[in-house]
Amino acid sequence: MTTAGTDSDAAAELLNAQGRGPVLLVCEHASRHIPPEYGALGLPEALLESHIAWDPGALAVAQHLVGAFDAPLVAARQSRLLFDCNRPPEAADAMAAVSEGHAIPGNAGLSDAARAERVRRYHDPFRACLAEALDRFTAAPVFITLHSFTPVYLGVARQVEIGLLHDDDDRLARAMRTLAARHGGGAVALNQPYGPQDGVTHTLRTHALPCGALNVMIEIRNDLIASPETQRAMAARLAPWIAEAAGDCGAELPLREASCPE
Repeated sequence: MTTAGTDSDAAAELLNAQGRGPVLLVCEHASRHIPPEYGALGLPEALLESHIAWDPGALAVAQHLVGAFDAPLVAARQSRLLFDCNRPPEAADAMAAVSEGHAIPGNAGLSDAARAERVRRYHDPFRACLAEALDRFTAAPVFITLHSFTPVYLGVARQVEIGLLHDDDDRLARAMRTLAARHGGGAVALNQPYGPQDGVTHTLRTHALPCGALNVMIEIRNDLIASPETQRAMAARLAPWIAEAAGDCGAELPLREASCPE
């Protein structure tokens, strides 16, 4: 494991850095950690455990996929409430003052200097860690980001179970959607429950599209990955789709059993 920053305040970590598989995994919302000096951004613990602070279950699924593909994994180590590593610094929701209807007191009225400090402390090291991980490949890897979403959003139930998000390059997402339909993969949809119009494909646009990497952003409804058993099962479900879909797009992915690396 390598980190971007000191161990106690790293913005990102690179897991399985020596992985030899032709896949790069990314989890921008892996952690709900907020350093003590931010005073929990004025939020109660219940909200800090909720989806507004991180993507519950996403990191665990990503770690199982590390084992499936012997892939390196770049994961954020701080809450998205401090800085959303899937947004550009200028985006209003990079340091959201309101999230899913909840006011974030510690993000209200941030000065330009305070915003710049968050960018320096969290955005820049995360991007550098991801760029370094990408540079380790001699050819463009299959680039996959892992996220989770809530079953209910602002009072509206979501029926989709897995979203396969894409930006300008839809090759891998569409191939995976075709396989999911063929194999009875449940409620799987393209660009749901979010899409490029929501600004959620920033990492794909910044790192995957410029190098021509096959890419997809996988969104999983978090009630389906709420336990270690279901997280492992979801990774075991996704791994063959990823491998076969990549093959259909011309990229061979050796597949091992989906499990966390030692």
